[in-house]
Amino acid sequence: MGKHRTPYPAEFRAQMVELAKAGRTPEELEKEFESTAQTIYNWVAQAGRDAGTRHDGLTTAERQELSRLRRENRQLKMERDILSHAAAWFARETGAVSPRDTDS
Repeated sequence: MGKHRTPYPAEFRAQMVELAKAGRTPEELEKEFESTAQTIYNWVAQAGRDAGTRHDGLTTAERQELSRLRRENRQLKMERDILSHAAAWFARETGAVSPRDTDS
């Protein structure tokens, strides 16, 4: 499993992208700064997607929206499960169904 570190500040990422666009190679930047060449390649590619010059992936805004929708979906599933269990419990408690008719 890879190492985890705190994200680089947006200003630093933008500076690396600008230096790469100005002609510096990610390998040169890797030697001078603490980020890896692959990370810089990824930032340059993402900047291109965000600018609309690349179409091989999601923009940052699309990624954020997808993350938000996934979080909401997980929350809705959890709420649905809770309501389902509560409905089954209330049905048993009120005698609407016999205890052996439910799996919960």
